[in-house]
Amino acid sequence: MAKYSSKINKIRTFALALIFIGFIVMYGGIYFRTSPLIMTIFMLFGLLFIIASTIVYFWIGMLSTKTIQVKCPGCGKPTKMLGRVDMCMYCREPLTLDQNLEGKEFDETYNRKSSK
Repeated sequence: MAKYSSKINKIRTFALALIFIGFIVMYGGIYFRTSPLIMTIFMLFGLLFIIASTIVYFWIGMLSTKTIQVKCPGCGKPTKMLGRVDMCMYCREPLTLDQNLEGKEFDETYNRKSSK
C-alpha cells in the first residue's frame, strides 16, 4: 500500500526541506573561507533556497484559505480538503466530496484534470 498524506502537509514538508537545504548549502560555504567569492556564492544560493521556502509557505497559506473544511468520518476532527480527493491530516482517512468516487480505491490521480 502506498503511503499517502494530505496535499497541504506535503507542500509544507517541501517548504521545510527547502529551509534545511538552504542552511546546509550555507554551511557548505564555510569550507571555502579562503575564497570569499566562492563562500559568497554558497551563501547566496542558501539564501535563495530560504527565500524559495518563504514563497512556498506564503503560497500554501493563501491556498489553504481557499480549501474546503470537512469533518473526517474516521477521527471526527475538522480537516482541510484540497482537490477532488485528499487524505485526513490526522488519521490519513481517504476523503472525497465527489459522489462518483465514493467507494472507489483511493488514487491521487483523480485530482488531475485528465481523469475527470
